[in-house]
Amino acid sequence: MASPGARLLRILVVVDNQELYDSTESLLKSDGYLVDRVDPARSEDTRVRRTGLNRPDLILISLDAPAVRVVDTAKKIRRQAGLNERTPIVIFSISAVPEGTEEAIGENVCITSPDNFDHLRASLARALGKRLCTQ
Repeated sequence: MASPGARLLRILVVVDNQELYDSTESLLKSDGYLVDRVDPARSEDTRVRRTGLNRPDLILISLDAPAVRVVDTAKKIRRQAGLNERTPIVIFSISAVPEGTEEAIGENVCITSPDNFDHLRASLARALGKRLCTQ
């Protein structure tokens, strides 16, 4: 939880599954993060730009799609939101890496398959601390 007067960190969540969004939002809010959502099925440019005005500190994304498409979607949203490569992207719940692992796959982009919420918390903390992935 943030200390009094500290700026709360904002995470933009991009998921295509309502149940996953609900549980992720609950976890993030209980950990003291502000949470915005972009629904990838309805991610019109204006909606993404409006969300970008909130200046998220991190983009957390999970889509039922091939890893390359997920990375491209995340980078597109980052660009449409007016953010730059310093805004980390964490891609989670994807079959491209074994459960419980994470891997750096690009400019400030990490792919992770957390086996529990504590692992996801640790991945987010590393990304927000700019030590994006363990190697």
